[in-house]
Amino acid sequence: MKRAATNTPERPAVPANGTSEHQSLSKYIQARFEECSRSQKDVAQYIVDHLDEAAFQTAEELARRANTSSSTVVRFSQALGFEGFPELQAAAREEYRRVNAKAAKAGAPAGGSTPLFSLDQNEFEAALAADHLNVEETARKVSRSSVEALIEAIVSAEKVLVAGTDQMAFFASYLRHLLMLLDLRVDVVASPSQEALSRLGRIDPATLVIGLSAGRPHPLVVRAMKLARHRQARTAAITDATLSEVAKLAQIKLYYSSNSPAYVRSHAALLSIIQALAYGVYARDTAQYDDRIKAFRLK
Repeated sequence: MKRAATNTPERPAVPANGTSEHQSLSKYIQARFEECSRSQKDVAQYIVDHLDEAAFQTAEELARRANTSSSTVVRFSQALGFEGFPELQAAAREEYRRVNAKAAKAGAPAGGSTPLFSLDQNEFEAALAADHLNVEETARKVSRSSVEALIEAIVSAEKVLVAGTDQMAFFASYLRHLLMLLDLRVDVVASPSQEALSRLGRIDPATLVIGLSAGRPHPLVVRAMKLARHRQARTAAITDATLSEVAKLAQIKLYYSSNSPAYVRSHAALLSIIQALAYGVYARDTAQYDDRIKAFRLK
C-alpha cells in the first residue's frame, strides 16, 4: 500500500465486547482505497462488496475470489493497520453482525428470503441459491433514478457503444442484440482489434458508452470510458464492484451482486439487469416497437 496521505481515517477497532463505536470496516477501506496498490485494490473491492464472504472465509479463499494471492490479502490487512488477516476478519464479522442486527430489527430477514433448499445443500443447489440471493440483493440496492436515467440515455442517444471484454463480451453482445431488436444503433467493443479501436475513434458527444465489468475492469473498457469522458459523451457503468474504476468514470452507475460458491462469479443478476433495461426501453414506446418485435417472434 502506498504511503498514507494526511488525515488518515481511524482504523476500526476489533471489538472485545461485541460492540464498537468506530467507523465500519467498509467505510474505512473506501476512505483509504486510493492508497492501495493495484493488487490490494482487488482485495479492497471484494471485501467491500462481499462482506459476508470476507467475514467467514479463509485468507486463501478470499484471495482466490479476488483473483490475487493470500500473501497480498495478509499485506493488505497489515497496511490497513491490522496485525494480520484474522484481525481484519474480526472487524468484518463485527460489521456483518451489526448490519444483520439492524436488518432484523427493521423486520427484514438477515439473509434475505426463506432459503430455497435445506441446509444440507449440494453444490448444484448452493449455486442456484446464490443466484437467487444475488438477484434479490441487486433488486433491493438498485436505484430507480439510476435505472430511469440509463433508459432515458439509451433512448435519447444517437448511438450506443457497449464495452465489455472476456466474460463480459457475451453480455455486451446480448445487450446489443436486445437493443437492435428495437432498431437502435448499437456497437460493441469486446477486444483490442483494429475494428473495435476504430469504433472507439468514432465516439462523440451524441454517443452513450456503457462499460461492463466484473472485478478489476479490463484496460480496454477503462480506455473507452476515459475517451468518452474526454469527448463529452454520456457514460454508464454496470459493475459488481462499487469501487471499480469504470464506475468512477461513469455518470450513471448500476451495481449488481455476484456472490457465488463456485469458482467463477455469478452473473445471474447482470443478465436480469440487461433484460430489464431492454424491456424498460421497449416500454417507453410499445407502439413504435411492437411491429419489430412481432416480426422477430415470427422468425
